[in-house]
Amino acid sequence: MKAYVVGVGMTKFEKPETRDWQYWDMAKEAGTAALADASLAYEQIQQAVVGYCFQASTAGQRAVYGLGLTGVPVYNVNNNCATGSTALMMARQFVEGGGSDCVLALGFEKMTRGALGGGGADGGAAARGGAADAWGKTSPVARHYGIMAAAHGFEMSPPTAQIFGNAAREHMARYGTTEAQLAAVGAKNHRHSVNNPYAQFQDPYTVEEILAAKTIHSPLTKLQCSPTSDGAAAAVVVSERFVESHGLGDRAVEIVAQAMTTDTGESFASGTCIDAVGLPMSRAAARRVYEASGLSATDLDVIELHDCFSINELLTYEALGLCGEGESGKLAESGATTYGGRWVVNPSGGLISKGHPLGATGIAQAAELTWQLRGEAGNRQVKDARVGLAHNIGLGGAAVVTLLRR
Repeated sequence: MKAYVVGVGMTKFEKPETRDWQYWDMAKEAGTAALADASLAYEQIQQAVVGYCFQASTAGQRAVYGLGLTGVPVYNVNNNCATGSTALMMARQFVEGGGSDCVLALGFEKMTRGALGGGGADGGAAARGGAADAWGKTSPVARHYGIMAAAHGFEMSPPTAQIFGNAAREHMARYGTTEAQLAAVGAKNHRHSVNNPYAQFQDPYTVEEILAAKTIHSPLTKLQCSPTSDGAAAAVVVSERFVESHGLGDRAVEIVAQAMTTDTGESFASGTCIDAVGLPMSRAAARRVYEASGLSATDLDVIELHDCFSINELLTYEALGLCGEGESGKLAESGATTYGGRWVVNPSGGLISKGHPLGATGIAQAAELTWQLRGEAGNRQVKDARVGLAHNIGLGGAAVVTLLRR
């Protein structure tokens, strides 16, 4: 059974503590928008999957109660930065499996200001070689940060920026990637966000301005790192028979293929940060999606990928097959991944400029692609977009790749 996205909605992503709202407020705003986009009522939702990282158990129920008190099953999901796409994947599975005809996927995050700890919680102890997080529990990312510490030691910079920054250093040493090529990713994504009213930042920057910004963990500067953010996003996923019986053909975008992968031995065997942050997971998930759909990178028109840091966009170019191993820096500076190039990557501004509320990010990617494939993206519209791909990754680890088609 096929599954389709028929309604999407999101809040503007905001700097934490700048807007007076609670997570249930943002969830209601995004959920209401998605339902309105599909011309549906919450009473037609049969199940809900809600993703978040920084709230207590059953916060998903509190989030959807603002939409209605219908008694539907609510599943709470936490998969670090891949949480939103995990919620979307569960919604698709419920529909494709025949268990439901109409499912809501909702993701949100209400965060605090300042740099993110390792892997979505407090990874500092893990990064320093310790075993416990802020709650005295074993850190789920201790093995990943152990790889980093063994190869690079530990510096007094934010743990997540540090492990990705060290991946950038490895890429530069191995392939000759330059700081300017890394900064080109940030410049592109900030430029794209100028036309996105949902983006946390909407200011353009040159490569030179990005290189001159404050260094977070060399070679990464502030303007090539995703910020912490508040925000929510939602998607309504339905069956083919629901599309037909409710006359939603003009709104429907098919989820052609979707795959989640987690760490394998390949993530750790090389002892590199490049592999520890998820390149092998992303590559495997992309391969599964291409095989299931019969499509390839050459068939893609528009891509929303997980640019938590500029280096991860480069790594993902290689994982998705947009270029060969080690060629992503040259691809970034060639103009092939922006308007007028071969693909448009992160027309929303990506995580770097749109923002990164962990639980919402994966669903916000699907929302952007849905608008693009319907031709509803306004000034950031990719011409003649028919096939879109979303890539969402979380340390710990999980990578979700989703292929959408109008």
